[in-house]
Amino acid sequence: MTVTNSDAGSGLQSVDRALQVLELLAAWGTGGVSEVAAEIGVHKSTAFRLLGALEAREMVQQDAERGKYRLGFGLVRLARRVNVQLELTEQARPLTDRLAGALGESINVAVLREHFAVNVVQSRGHASVVSQNWIGQLTPLHATSSGKVLLAHLDPVQQDRLLGHGLDRFTPHTHTDPEALQAELRTVLTVGHAVSYGELEDGLNAVAVPVRGEDGRVIAALSASGPAYRLGRERLTEVRAQLVDAAAQLSRRMGHWGQESLASEQELASGKGLAPTG
Repeated sequence: MTVTNSDAGSGLQSVDRALQVLELLAAWGTGGVSEVAAEIGVHKSTAFRLLGALEAREMVQQDAERGKYRLGFGLVRLARRVNVQLELTEQARPLTDRLAGALGESINVAVLREHFAVNVVQSRGHASVVSQNWIGQLTPLHATSSGKVLLAHLDPVQQDRLLGHGLDRFTPHTHTDPEALQAELRTVLTVGHAVSYGELEDGLNAVAVPVRGEDGRVIAALSASGPAYRLGRERLTEVRAQLVDAAAQLSRRMGHWGQESLASEQELASGKGLAPTG
């Protein structure tokens, strides 16, 4: 299908009008179809369609008795997501700075964005050799420890959709077999962490653990990364112990007081090692 300039212009006009409707309802509190149509200069049928589209997305809701529209809870949901990410960044920074200072390695907090992991916080330790600023950079889910943590805690349908974008190879160690990756993701759920051995960059190892929000869902991954000669399997096990503690603190700061973090700490106490990679 070919999209013409007029189609694009019409689409942008509809978006602009929908935003006008939301701004009007925010100012008025409630408003009817006729009022909205008159204010934005469109026919009542156009205003009705705009309000109907917004209602379908829960951006507005209708008062059954008066027939008036008001802002809907869908906006609250969107606003909360923005607030959560801003709060996550603010709450994570002191913890990642302290952890980077203690471990000497690079500490990152990453969140899911489309089919990538994006780092929203980065703290560099005194021993870090990583000079690249990863803040805002999109990184592949299947080739990073943070990405694997985020992937592992999605439902199978979401996993399949994201993995459908393909598993590109970045180094000889990158896992590009979907079945092997899914088996690794199941292991991540069992042991509570993910590892990456030179899968994104040759010679760069990492380990990541989940960070949970108020409702218990995983909202981010906390990771430590460094050169393979310094972060081998034994060292990564030690680093993971401190990551688990920091992730538990960050999860509590984000309103989560569940048992997941405690279970991970008990695993450490039982002597379980790092998750194997295929």
